[in-house]
Amino acid sequence: PTPPSMAHEPTLLLAVTEFVANSAAFTYFTAGALRRNISSDMLPRRFPLQLRTKSMEVFSPQLQERYPDRPMELHLWARQQPLLSCHPDALHGTLLSSAEAFVVLPNATRVPAFLLNIDANVTGKPTITRNRLGGTVRLTGLGLPVPQVKRLETLLKFGLWLFGVPRANSKCCPCPVP
Repeated sequence: PTPPSMAHEPTLLLAVTEFVANSAAFTYFTAGALRRNISSDMLPRRFPLQLRTKSMEVFSPQLQERYPDRPMELHLWARQQPLLSCHPDALHGTLLSSAEAFVVLPNATRVPAFLLNIDANVTGKPTITRNRLGGTVRLTGLGLPVPQVKRLETLLKFGLWLFGVPRANSKCCPCPVP
């Protein structure tokens, strides 16, 4: 660690240690806060992969044959506590997660369709614009350990890049610096 420089004007000093970051990740993980259910109506119409059996036909033709054009749900959760590391310019994180897809039947019953493990690496950087403190998030890696789903991985990367990262960045809305 380097000692903070002495400033002669108002200064904001922000320090985050790996202990604090990983303690927060542990707390969120054990509290179950790293779980999210996504239904087909929650995705933007422009999203490259809609949560319907018809959209999944390219990956699993049997799904569309068995449940023609049915809506789907995606249940996402962290398999392990996120691992965070602090660097002078950014906070780097690894999230080991899983996604289980369900077909929603007319009687609202959910039928399991498939389960994927998705591992993502992200980088978060604090930013100061004028007198506002904010941050940006960048997806630096995404992996699906199953080789048959390369096309799905490409679509997920594109979807995260197009919608997920901008949404995360909008959540890092700038707040005034004193």
